[in-house]
Amino acid sequence: MAENQQTVWGRVDETGTVYVTDRGAERAVGQYPDGTPEEALAYFTRKFTELEGQVRLLEQRAKGGAPAADIVKTVRSLTAALEEPAAVGDIEALRTRVGALTGAVEKLTEEQQAEQRAAVAAALEHRTALVVEAEALAAKDPQSIQWKQATATLDALFTQWKDHQQNGPRLPKKDADELWKRFRSARSTVETHRRSFFAGLDAEHKEAKQRKQALVAQAEALAPQGTGGIPAYRRLLDEWKLAGRAGKKVDDALWAAFKAAGDVLYAAKAEVDAQENEEFTANLEAKKALLTEAEPLLTATDRVKARATLTGIQRKWDAIGKVPRDQVRVVEDRLRAIETHVRTLEEDHWKKNDPEKKARAEGLAGQLQDAIAALEADLAAATAAKDAARTAELTEALEARKAWLSAVDR
Repeated sequence: MAENQQTVWGRVDETGTVYVTDRGAERAVGQYPDGTPEEALAYFTRKFTELEGQVRLLEQRAKGGAPAADIVKTVRSLTAALEEPAAVGDIEALRTRVGALTGAVEKLTEEQQAEQRAAVAAALEHRTALVVEAEALAAKDPQSIQWKQATATLDALFTQWKDHQQNGPRLPKKDADELWKRFRSARSTVETHRRSFFAGLDAEHKEAKQRKQALVAQAEALAPQGTGGIPAYRRLLDEWKLAGRAGKKVDDALWAAFKAAGDVLYAAKAEVDAQENEEFTANLEAKKALLTEAEPLLTATDRVKARATLTGIQRKWDAIGKVPRDQVRVVEDRLRAIETHVRTLEEDHWKKNDPEKKARAEGLAGQLQDAIAALEADLAAATAAKDAARTAELTEALEARKAWLSAVDR
């Protein structure tokens, strides 16, 4: 097959000059003086093979969707190289193949331009979204913003912006400039708000620090008053809660000093309470004994005796005096239970012996007794007449009146 190609496309003359048949005529392509005619022809055939390889590679790149501009550039280069190449082979076929790529390049160009437009539109949308998010952050009330999070968000947006600008599709200059102007303005606004916020916060912290330092000094000055200084310390504590924040470290240090001043006062109170508890322990035992004496009243039914006994116990109770603070509720609850029982006896007696209520009950009882007598007479007559329906009706009415009378008597 190599010999046929050599016969068809080229030859070597006696001087070592190599010719190629191209466009219907022979054209000298060069010499290979130091080799045989076969070697000379083989050399220029390899040159053709190299050109064919470039054409094949170009076809593959065009089919694979390589950038159309690169394909056009290579087509031009190969077209020029194939005008009168120093090679032996079917050069016209290569020219035809390269020429055929022109249509493919046009189609590829249209596709890539459409893709580029879509990519630019998507990039424009993405970058616009970054601007909108930055502007939304800039529009927030500086006092409501969590600045650590907001700063991180803005930094992330700027990082995305730079990455998109460097690695994304190139936007039209007008659109890119307008979006950058908006983004830069929003970023600048956020930064201005941040500086203003922290400047104001520093001022607030400074003022709060001064107020709390003054409160610490006042609290420490209460130490000589001992227990008597506690009410004033509590008022200072209320002021402390309204003093604002001075920054975590400063607040912690000042609070430790303020609390230490209060601890001095409450330590003095604890000593007083301990002394009082010791003094009041005997009172506690006396009141417990008095409760033991009084608790049988919980089952008493004679209200007069119960009231007299309770009154005597209450006088003794008051005379005994205070008990330890942690026992006040315990013993008072036991006494309240006894007092409640005696009061209930008196209330029940009053309900039964209320003159107005008693008069109303006696009047109603008389009416019911008259009604019962009449119903009994009617019932006897109905029974004698063997009127079953009338007998049942009168029996039900009679039982109801008797039930009412029983309730009134109670």
